[in-house]
Amino acid sequence: MSSWNKYSVCGIVIRMSYRVAVAGATGYAGGEVLRLLSAHPEFEIGALTAKASAGTPLGEHHPHLRPLADRVVAETTAEALAGHDVICLALPHGASGDIAAELEVLAPDAVLVDLGADHRLESAAAWEQYYGSAHPGTWTYGMPELLNGQGKQRGELIGAKRIAVPGCNVTAVTFALQPGIAAGLIEPADLVAVLANGVSGAGKSLKPHLLAAEILGSASPYAVGGVHRHIPEIEQNLGKAGAGEVRISFTPTLVPMSRGILATCTARLSGAARDVRGAWEEVYADEPFVEVLPPGQWPATAAVLGANTALVQVAVDERAGRVVAITALDNLVKGTAGAAVQSINLALGIPEATGLTTMGVK
Repeated sequence: MSSWNKYSVCGIVIRMSYRVAVAGATGYAGGEVLRLLSAHPEFEIGALTAKASAGTPLGEHHPHLRPLADRVVAETTAEALAGHDVICLALPHGASGDIAAELEVLAPDAVLVDLGADHRLESAAAWEQYYGSAHPGTWTYGMPELLNGQGKQRGELIGAKRIAVPGCNVTAVTFALQPGIAAGLIEPADLVAVLANGVSGAGKSLKPHLLAAEILGSASPYAVGGVHRHIPEIEQNLGKAGAGEVRISFTPTLVPMSRGILATCTARLSGAARDVRGAWEEVYADEPFVEVLPPGQWPATAAVLGANTALVQVAVDERAGRVVAITALDNLVKGTAGAAVQSINLALGIPEATGLTTMGVK
């Protein structure tokens, strides 16, 4: 750990704050984690780095981050990131692994947090199948609410030095389905998830199909037919929740909104319908950021905009013999940056909800 943010009184070392660096600071995920970190009472922003936008002021990319607008973005190197207490890697998949390996040498005591995909999967074979490169390794999974057979994942995050933030779609589907899996209420071999996704989930790189002229007034599916890279991560999570073989039909759909996910998931009931709602309420009863809505009230993306909140609802379609579970969350907050801050809090022994809000901005 760096020492500039500590002082000594009568021989007792008192920490003033944790110094945090953000790589990929000019992207959507990088900007959102900076927004949350800037309002966090325990963190101070250190190095801001990027690749193509190195040398430019942050305000050219995130004009809403006024206190940081004049900060010049440095080139992303291990040397620029070392010397911080926490290092957030908000990089595209395939980019975190190499620099993380360098930081193992240059910053062994720092908390490294990968907001990308590189360190989420436990199966090297699944990584190579869906991402087409060598597996960079597996870090502690940054979903505190995940059922993992011993309780919940937050216990694994306490004191963690290497954290992999979950995929945004994965978070929405996991929250929708894991209570039913754990309670044995639904068949894990017959799962369907259809998602409405805001376009910020596709990243900030220029792509013709994401231009306003193409997306406004239109909705279109993508990564159809079992090829989406979040599928093995969903299977991994539901396996930890108690599923045997997981088979899920997963179809994301781009809709004309900048951010947000509405995940509609269905599953065949396992036997007679029991207290389905009670299973979901029990799993999330004490969660600060996952809420099961009152009966008859359905999640909406507008209600979670800017908040580290996932709203969940569940119902039984008795005619079809299926459970319908729906999650709404902000893909850039609870789906990415908020999950990162929540996990960092746990890793450092800071109260989990510090710097995070359940208040949206509708």
